[in-house]
Amino acid sequence: MLNGPYASAASAALLFCALASAARGSEVNIAVAGPMSGSSAAFGAQMRVGAAAAVETLNASGLLPDTKVILSVADDACDPKQAVAVANKLTTERVRMVVGHFCSSSSIPASDIYAEAGIVQLSPGSSNPQLTERGLETVFRICGRDDQQGTVAAEYIHRNYPNHKIAVLDDKSTAGKGIADVVEAQLQRFGEQVIRQSYVAGEKDYRALVSRMKKDRVRVAYIGGYHTEIGLFVRQASEAGAGLIVMANDPLMTSEFWAITSSAGNDTLFTFMPDPARNANAVGVVAGLQASNLSAEGYTLYAYAAVQAWAEAVNRTGSFNAARVAGALRSRPIDTVIGPVRFDTKGDNAAPGFLVYRWRDGRVETVELN
Repeated sequence: MLNGPYASAASAALLFCALASAARGSEVNIAVAGPMSGSSAAFGAQMRVGAAAAVETLNASGLLPDTKVILSVADDACDPKQAVAVANKLTTERVRMVVGHFCSSSSIPASDIYAEAGIVQLSPGSSNPQLTERGLETVFRICGRDDQQGTVAAEYIHRNYPNHKIAVLDDKSTAGKGIADVVEAQLQRFGEQVIRQSYVAGEKDYRALVSRMKKDRVRVAYIGGYHTEIGLFVRQASEAGAGLIVMANDPLMTSEFWAITSSAGNDTLFTFMPDPARNANAVGVVAGLQASNLSAEGYTLYAYAAVQAWAEAVNRTGSFNAARVAGALRSRPIDTVIGPVRFDTKGDNAAPGFLVYRWRDGRVETVELN
């Protein structure tokens, strides 16, 4: 069954079949690279599911005539050094496109290698602005940026919790510190007094940090980091009766957060992009995943959309050449499972924006539209 843009573009692709056949081989390799192991493996699994489903649909659609796209999976464990090793390996394997990475600390160093090798990189989850601020022609992100996300979070806190003591915490990672810096700066711009603290990613005991929050009479704690550590902090804060309102960034969009916190996670706030599963283009994809007992949560559909966007750009140019594909990605909007994607000159998706969500009884609820 053809879905969305694959169905509409398949007939058009035949018009330049001769050109396409000359430019393409019988098999083309792409990869999904991210944390397939480690504390962020839940997001790697989402990316893998989304990319694999998109490739299956693409190969069945006929959008790229006489071509079979082969997807490989690479594990960087959200470790920068491992990400560089992965990027070098994928370069030697002559992949044409990489869906990845997830952690900004992995995507940024890997992007230099991909750009030098002429490989298109489409990240579904790396939100640190630096990824697309360096003028790399073949680097794109399909998610939003932390300067957007952090502003939404700070505005929500300022609007809803005026005159409360606020702490901003981060895990010292590229992503966590980056967004915490944005939130702190925006809150200070609003005239809020902010207490700033950090912790080490991988830490399991947050009782001392929670005690400090209680002693300082902190009411609102914004945390930039990942779901495992934030979940432990939330659970331990609840056990200590700290009475904290906790808000965090997009990695809380995984059911693993609730598995860590259980009811202690109720009313934990976080920002994420608009739910792509509600997009009309996503209905068939979501149903197909569910039929296979797979979830469309989190970054699954963003990884799917990354494959779609690349495939349509190849279709438009009749070439796998990275520079030409990159030009096509920027040329005009592309319909995807998450809706129309329009990349600006930097390689950022101009569309997504961020909403405020909360966890409630094991489910995610939309709190506020922005």
